[in-house]
Amino acid sequence: MNDFINDFWPMLINVISLGGILGCALLLWKISKTKVTKSKDGTSGHVWDEDLKEMNNPLPVWWVRLFAITIVFSLVYLVLYPGLGSYEGQLGWTKNKQYDKEIAEANKALEPIYAKYAAMSIEDLSKNEDAKGIGQRLFLNNCAQCHGSDARGTRGFPNLTDRDWLYGGSPENIKETIIKGRMGVMPPMASLIGNDDEIKNVTHYVLSLSNNQHDAKRAELGKEKFTTVCAACHGTDGKGNQLIGAPNLSDSIWLHGAGEANIVKRIHEGKTNQMPQWQEKFSPEQIHVLTSYVWGMSNH
Repeated sequence: MNDFINDFWPMLINVISLGGILGCALLLWKISKTKVTKSKDGTSGHVWDEDLKEMNNPLPVWWVRLFAITIVFSLVYLVLYPGLGSYEGQLGWTKNKQYDKEIAEANKALEPIYAKYAAMSIEDLSKNEDAKGIGQRLFLNNCAQCHGSDARGTRGFPNLTDRDWLYGGSPENIKETIIKGRMGVMPPMASLIGNDDEIKNVTHYVLSLSNNQHDAKRAELGKEKFTTVCAACHGTDGKGNQLIGAPNLSDSIWLHGAGEANIVKRIHEGKTNQMPQWQEKFSPEQIHVLTSYVWGMSNH
């Protein structure tokens, strides 16, 4: 992959771009210097299909001028805008600046709409039909890709319609999650637990916490290891810790898959899950409305 990230490719593109423009200019110059010779009937003398004659006329003046305009336009464009390798262009335009400008303009235009919602509490806002409609559109356009259009999530992406929250489901917690994002990390724990047999014992103890099918004898053997190794994050009762996003293992909600095989896999491989932060895309008022929509889905 590193072979494609060097100065050769930008230089090649520069040569092709400028070479193409120069080639067009030379072709136009050469044509302008070429004298058209005609036969008496105004043709080139070539005939096809017995009666199809090739006319020999110079290029129309309007066509030549249009060709010249495109050449000048191309050169001016490459001077003003980034199009030649690392050259930034005289106007300093970038797609990121353009995007930020459009977002700022859109947010400014929407300020009057959101102003009336800013002073309302999350609880009251979640009952306002107009605010719910706006929140739904924000959610569908930005959050549904991971959590689903119905917000019920899928493997690896939390269900937002129940009351099982990794970092807490209060309006404040949800707003903080949207603003700052989250980074959930479970490190591989197999080396701390022990051999495969001991890992299996801990797995069955975890299954027993939520009354899932398990081997009672293995669960009893795995309890001590769970208490000494896993309880630091998940708690001695397995109910998790919302301060660090450690899942509750005593319910039947499994973010990355239920059953012995999935639990063993998590112990061996660990897991990193990230929710991006949205504070740079949304205004505070938009985040307020979106928070009310998300909170309302699990509280109404």
